[in-house]
Amino acid sequence: MRELNPDEIAPPFAAYAHGVEVPAGARLIATSGQLGLAADGTVPDEAAAQARICFENISAILSAGGAGPEHVVRINAFVTDRIHMAGYMAERDRWLAGLSRLPASTLVIVSGFTRPEFVVEVEVLAAVPA
Repeated sequence: MRELNPDEIAPPFAAYAHGVEVPAGARLIATSGQLGLAADGTVPDEAAAQARICFENISAILSAGGAGPEHVVRINAFVTDRIHMAGYMAERDRWLAGLSRLPASTLVIVSGFTRPEFVVEVEVLAAVPA
């Protein structure tokens, strides 16, 4: 896989690529949106703590499919307010730290989730070489 960041457009302004090329024959893994729900059923108040749980859950799902963060092609993330962006982005950057290739990424502000205490939701698409 390779990042696609054409010189003709402004460079990404955070830890993401404008596009990612997936080679033919790769196995795809798509996760459902993960919320900041810990295994014990608790939900932390802070966006960063919720995002950390989201990425821990995503790591577990990817691992079950023989993949890891290095295989992620795209991240779609949702927060309920601009004030939650920094906490989410800090955790995303921590999760991506050290990777040689960054995924494409979108962050959207939404009006809410299934329960009012949730402030972050994250889903990914990964491609594993065949």
